[in-house]
Amino acid sequence: MLAITRSLRPQSGTKVFGVGRGSGSSLSDLFRMGNASAQMLDFRARSDGATGTDARIIYARLHQYGTGGGEAVRAYAFANNAAAATAGTLNGLHASMSVATSSAISGAGNAIRATLEAASASRTLGGTCAALQLDSNIGANNTVPADWSFIRVTKSGAVDMTTFLDIADDQIQASAASGSALASLKVRLANGSLGYINILAAS
Repeated sequence: MLAITRSLRPQSGTKVFGVGRGSGSSLSDLFRMGNASAQMLDFRARSDGATGTDARIIYARLHQYGTGGGEAVRAYAFANNAAAATAGTLNGLHASMSVATSSAISGAGNAIRATLEAASASRTLGGTCAALQLDSNIGANNTVPADWSFIRVTKSGAVDMTTFLDIADDQIQASAASGSALASLKVRLANGSLGYINILAAS
């Protein structure tokens, strides 16, 4: 008879499931997937749920009761070749939300949704928190080319999206901002030219 595991209580630092050897990154420590296109884990599922139901392929939840940090999901992609991703891409995380032919979405659909939450309480929240943080971690002595940026907007399909940003009403000022420019954000346009978004002093 097949016994179903009801609870796992591993010791500190133990992996519930692991592939590869230890925490090393040398060739001998890594599980080889082969030369052809391959998926380490491949889950394909179908949901016929009605309105009000949420289907998820992978559901990860981390409850942090200690004073340390953590991540529910952490994804790495390493370029270990001088010409990695030639004629392709290398992504730490790639998320798509696709609308099939003869289908439509009447509600909201997002390729990535980032939610910053706080339970109802009478308090002043602390920490430095954001719904989205764009971080660079570039080692010393690198020369960063102009083609690198924190945000890159591209088009993979045949039809253009004409709206760049959809922002909540309470983030918009009642009137156009005025004042002298304190600084500016550099923007590289699709044709390679540079433009700037001015940051104005509060009026």
